[in-house]
Amino acid sequence: MNTPICSFLAKYASDDNLRLHMPGHNGRGEVEKFDLTEIDGADSLYEACGIIKESEENASRLFGAHTFYSAEGSSLSIRAMLYLATLTKKGERALILAGRNAHKVFLSAAALLDFDVEWMVGKESYLSCNPSSDELEEKLDSMAKKPTAVYITSPDYLGNMADIQALAKVCHERGVMLLVDNAHGAYLAFTEPRLHPIALGADMCADSAHKTLPCLTGAAYLHISKAMPSEIIDRAKGAMALFGSTSPSYLILASLDKANAYLSDGYRKKLAEFTKKLDDMKKKLVTAGYEIIGNEPMKLTVKPKSYGYTGYELADILKKKKIISEFADPDYLVLMPTPEITDEELAKLEVSLLTLKRRTPNTTLPPILFAAEQALTPRAAILSKAESVSVDAAEGRILADTSVGCPPAVPIVVSGERIDTAAIDAFKYYGINSLYVVK
Repeated sequence: MNTPICSFLAKYASDDNLRLHMPGHNGRGEVEKFDLTEIDGADSLYEACGIIKESEENASRLFGAHTFYSAEGSSLSIRAMLYLATLTKKGERALILAGRNAHKVFLSAAALLDFDVEWMVGKESYLSCNPSSDELEEKLDSMAKKPTAVYITSPDYLGNMADIQALAKVCHERGVMLLVDNAHGAYLAFTEPRLHPIALGADMCADSAHKTLPCLTGAAYLHISKAMPSEIIDRAKGAMALFGSTSPSYLILASLDKANAYLSDGYRKKLAEFTKKLDDMKKKLVTAGYEIIGNEPMKLTVKPKSYGYTGYELADILKKKKIISEFADPDYLVLMPTPEITDEELAKLEVSLLTLKRRTPNTTLPPILFAAEQALTPRAAILSKAESVSVDAAEGRILADTSVGCPPAVPIVVSGERIDTAAIDAFKYYGINSLYVVK
């Protein structure tokens, strides 16, 4: 598959031009010479009609969707996706039914777009919320107002995948869109069978290319189903431009362009072979006594307390062996291997875990979180004057800022919710000592 963006950058870098245009480094340097702005011939991301359009069309064929590039991660794609969904309400206030484990960018979108939110709460961890089709059907049928869309995070941070096909069927039978934060699952378009949300019936989804594909940080996609109306597809670029920088990185765009060639040249086979090896390793770990959770093919999530360790402890042990984890908390260790990992490196991980002495199980349970009182909308809370208080002084106050970093960037309490004792216990458990609350 051709790579028009990469070809243009390579030619421009070799032409020995006197660059009297941005960026200010004027192309001097090994990486800098490929870093451009929207000069003649380089196209423009949000008005694409040349090399970027051609590259996005290549990606669209690979993913089986109308695919648009983001140089600002799936955060940009999620905001644009929600904007496009709310366009359909024709002046009526939009309502989104969302899984409670939504990334905090969902809240910033709610604040910016001012739509209403109703939450579905997970049963085990604040990081997971995977309703069954029966649960979603019951929830939708009980709502006083039909939502504009259902918003699901799948795969979630722990590697749990929802039954997108079944959820899409429930949504479409009721005239509701299904939107998916698929940030951790760009590669699912290339599994056999295809497990990508668009292939399973989602109307729109956002993928972070940089999370699971060999792309630079910030590389992402917005995918829109071919079944969506033309007015949504036609406004996709405008939706991305509404929230995106007018100076997107051409290095990131080139990374997305190069990925098309990578994905079209034997990636399916490479992925299938690697996930088989990873699955074999998971089985060995289970046999040895580890608890492995999640059904995502290319993620390894260990629930180590039954083996006698916290996630933090296990991450520290691996770090001393120069194995760096994606995420750890008291209850989980998340590892994100990809087909770029060699057999020797995978074996190093396997040996490191299998030779670790099993200890007495840690029986400490995480706090249980329930749906809290929604005292303000996310918009009202986020845009309110706020003050920082200690967690111990926060009971009864309304949360303004979500107070979580990335990873995992999933709010323990949502902006606008009133903080109760259960929330305070959870903040302390996860090491959060101060909060921004509405003043």
